[in-house]
Amino acid sequence: MLAKDLKPGGIVLHNEAPHVVETVKVQSPSARGGATLYKFRARNIVTKQKADFHCKGTDNLAEADFQRREVTLMYADADQVHFLDSQDYNQYSVAAADVAQEMQYVTESLGGMLALIYNEECVGIQVPPSVELQITECDPGVKGNSATSRNKPATLETGLIIQVPEYLKQGETVKVDTRSGDFLGRA
Repeated sequence: MLAKDLKPGGIVLHNEAPHVVETVKVQSPSARGGATLYKFRARNIVTKQKADFHCKGTDNLAEADFQRREVTLMYADADQVHFLDSQDYNQYSVAAADVAQEMQYVTESLGGMLALIYNEECVGIQVPPSVELQITECDPGVKGNSATSRNKPATLETGLIIQVPEYLKQGETVKVDTRSGDFLGRA
């Protein structure tokens, strides 16, 4: 795979380990004949450590021997989170600490969630870019607040706290960006 074709969410081998790309920055050349540089921030899927590397757009990067399987949440206990493969009904367990960030957006009915399988073992999960969650607790909205762009904190059904516009009230469903944790709109 060419470096210029790699997007966030792509998985490549870097230093003999699979890394999922989190951000891509493009640095244009300042002189004629200069090559465009692509700077990547990636996370090692197995060790969860971040790595920064850069290369030219025409450099070849090896894709990791990797599978993504659609899963649903079965249950979570103190140490492990358990998922069920939607196609062949295999069960995967992942350490709760390894998927704590993603679990802020996961509900039992969440669709489009993927298990990252490396060497026949689930090493993480990938949630959709946006999810719909219900507001369970927030200050009541006041009539006329829709004209201003002030925000207030709201607790969602998973326990995640985000900033929402003042006119929203408890029980409403909102759309949340899973990459940044930002409010996107009403669902």
